[in-house]
Amino acid sequence: MGAIGAGIAALGAGIGVGLIGSKAMDAIARQPEAVNDIRANMILTAAFVEGAALFAIVVGLLAG
Repeated sequence: MGAIGAGIAALGAGIGVGLIGSKAMDAIARQPEAVNDIRANMILTAAFVEGAALFAIVVGLLAG
């Protein structure tokens, strides 16, 4: 059961990072002058998502 939870956590993180990148590209297309702020926020948010996913994967594997 833990492996299923770890897989779901990895899948969710992949979808989340994909959406972050997609929305960041949309924002950059709308306001090219704000590219540095948008990029910095995108990287920070993606790092938080990856950190939470890594924690969920470890917990899932340890639980099963």
